[in-house]
Amino acid sequence: MVDPARVICDSSALIEGGKGMRFSVLRDGKPIPAFVIRYNGGAHAYLNQCAHIPVELDWIEGEFFDSSGLYLICTTHGATYEPDSGHCIMGPCKGQRLTALEVAEIDGKVYLTHSEKNHG
Repeated sequence: MVDPARVICDSSALIEGGKGMRFSVLRDGKPIPAFVIRYNGGAHAYLNQCAHIPVELDWIEGEFFDSSGLYLICTTHGATYEPDSGHCIMGPCKGQRLTALEVAEIDGKVYLTHSEKNHG
């Protein structure tokens, strides 16, 4: 069951390989920036913090993908991430991952279901 108060956006707002939607989650009582994107038909969400150093990835608000729409890229140091796993494939944090957040799409809306999910 999802908390209706945790709607991030309408599903239709996420375009495959396009602009993401920013939101925030609470960590230790502080709001932390996060984002959700669409890739391979699914919604994927992460904390908006590079695995290299905790700077926000987007170079213009909501612009997380590279020009090909195939990879997420950190504007500060060029770390390149797989959109569906958050795994860094190139750059200063190669082999590390973005912190993933669980989301679900129900009845045309994207919901935050948990604040963090494990990738192993």
